[in-house]
Amino acid sequence: MSKIEDFLSPEEEQEIVEAIRLAELNTSGEIRVHIEKTSNNAPSNRALEVFHMLKMDNTKLQNGVLIYVAVEDKSFVIYGDKGINDIVSVDFWNSTKDIIQDHFKLGNFKQGLVEGILKSGEQLKQHFPYSDLDTNELSNEISKG
Repeated sequence: MSKIEDFLSPEEEQEIVEAIRLAELNTSGEIRVHIEKTSNNAPSNRALEVFHMLKMDNTKLQNGVLIYVAVEDKSFVIYGDKGINDIVSVDFWNSTKDIIQDHFKLGNFKQGLVEGILKSGEQLKQHFPYSDLDTNELSNEISKG
């Protein structure tokens, strides 16, 4: 098995998908997780490429959030679209990153992602609350490269 397959079990992946579903229940925002073996680029540049590849830049309110993980590089990036970045505090992504990083350092990859997703969802809820007109614009499934 490659490292990407060892990173999360199928059960853990489903728990992450469920965390995305729960986080998006009260917001019009969209959250995705993308996991790949290596970025073959600066992780922030690769996260931006994946953000566009997943069409996360097509959300109506520009409120998509990508959590990008490069397993072999031992790196991750949280990338928020313009709509969310214009509203959240400067240290928001750092505090979310710290939560994920603390769990990753202990090998608790699933828990780090779940807590990062839920924290992102809380912030999205404050600034982009759910309305009856909202639709789930993007898949909640984990994408892999």
